[in-house]
Amino acid sequence: MSSPRPLDDQATALSRRDFVALTAAGAAGAAVAHGTMPATARAAGAAAEPAQARPPREDALFEKSVRDLGAMMARGELSSRALTERYLQRIDAMDKRGPAINAVIELNPDAVAIASAMDAERKAGTVRGPLHGIPVLIKDNIDSADKMRTTAGSLALATSTPPRDAFIVARLRAAGAVLLGKTNLSEWANYRSTRSTSGWTGRGGLTRNPYVLDRNTSGSSSGTGAGIAADFAAVGIGSETDGSIISPSSICGLVGVKPTVGLWSRAGIIPISASQDTAGPMARSVADAAALLGALTGADPRDGATTASRGKSAADYSSFLDAAGLKGARIGVARNLAGFNPDVDRAFDEAIAALKDAGAIVVDPANLATANKYGAAEGIVLDYEFKAGLNAYLAALGETAPVKTLADLIAWNEREAAREMPWFGQEIFIRAQKCGPLTDKKYLDARATCIRLARTQGIDAVMASHRLDAIILPSNQPAWTTDLLNGDHFTGGDTSFAAVSGYPSVTVPMGMVHELPVGLSFIGKAWSEGALLKYAFAFEQATKQHRSPRYLPSIG
Repeated sequence: MSSPRPLDDQATALSRRDFVALTAAGAAGAAVAHGTMPATARAAGAAAEPAQARPPREDALFEKSVRDLGAMMARGELSSRALTERYLQRIDAMDKRGPAINAVIELNPDAVAIASAMDAERKAGTVRGPLHGIPVLIKDNIDSADKMRTTAGSLALATSTPPRDAFIVARLRAAGAVLLGKTNLSEWANYRSTRSTSGWTGRGGLTRNPYVLDRNTSGSSSGTGAGIAADFAAVGIGSETDGSIISPSSICGLVGVKPTVGLWSRAGIIPISASQDTAGPMARSVADAAALLGALTGADPRDGATTASRGKSAADYSSFLDAAGLKGARIGVARNLAGFNPDVDRAFDEAIAALKDAGAIVVDPANLATANKYGAAEGIVLDYEFKAGLNAYLAALGETAPVKTLADLIAWNEREAAREMPWFGQEIFIRAQKCGPLTDKKYLDARATCIRLARTQGIDAVMASHRLDAIILPSNQPAWTTDLLNGDHFTGGDTSFAAVSGYPSVTVPMGMVHELPVGLSFIGKAWSEGALLKYAFAFEQATKQHRSPRYLPSIG
């Protein structure tokens, strides 16, 4: 039997008809996609019409798993270079044109060369692991010492070139991944203003939700969420302080993993909070998220939090995946974190029924009694840690850093307000600048309150009293309509318990509400990523709730 023709030799472009349709449709929506509505329209309060775009004819290659892509490369049916070029063509057709998702803030000019090098290694008999030759997008707050910038979406850092790779970027390269580019985000990971719009940055403009283009992506890993949902790369990396992986993953119909703080090093990631920050995988399936999660674990001398991961992390989380993994698992239902939307509640109840059908022992309710009791303390912690962490990060950039302290950044923003702050200000920056050192009693007391209420009297207490293996809750509300004038409109979905406690959380697609994805979160105690992935995988396989986006201009 003859072998399949390699995809390098097959047609790789969109059909001319699809390409022309996308390009023409994108012109109408380009201004709003970049957050640059004409001043006359802004003054009148008018909203630009969203692009009347239809998606291109889908290529089944883009929906294949990391494992399947690797197998195709092993059989000689696909090369990393061909795959990388396919993704670059799709980004060209759909990111700034067509539906104008605007997820990618910068492409790596070396991506094709990296892919070719990985092909050469494979041909010579070297395969580094499951990510060998796999294109990956990373959030633009993660350092890469290459031809790309690391800016957190801020024009103040538009010329900033970090001196070395973030630890997780070095691990990506060592794993053979192709660093395809960087994604837009909520500027400064949504820690600049109390009136911010998720998915907007001064440098990158506005990222749009691929499911419904006038809806928000949430954030702050907005571009990673939208980009992976739109099939711009095989997998992506986001970062989270509180909700910035889980929320955009669920709103963009993805699996997202917020690891235990310390499972992945934070060295080389623009910080908000030393006690809560972590990067993590965002993917179309649990299996893909698991493949990425294990590849980037490891202790790092530059991040002391990773010391605790020794003996508790895994290099391969795919070994935990089991379609029967819910059988006998005790799953608690955080009912008091639901109830914010009747359609989400219906999807949540259907998810609980599916868990029972899969053999889980469901404890309902298993409420987290300390909900909404530590928000003020968390705010104090984040302000103090942001000032300390950002000043340290900027200092490490060296003498060529465009700004060297938070105070410098505040002053820069004021000077450049017309282009850097056209929609919202920097109230959080100003508030954080007033904080003292991390030895202040105010900070220490707030951090102790957070640990006590989110961890000890929160997750730990509920899991112990009900002998639980995990707790579930709805991940998110349906995506709201983007409103640059008034900012975000959150109505429900809790990410704070896992974030503040430093514990892991996994979101998986739970269903659709009027064309908008909603997710189910599994949370557990520290270092329980393997178990949570097992439960999420079993739920995913039982329900098959992932739906590809249709790039609708609007609904309702």
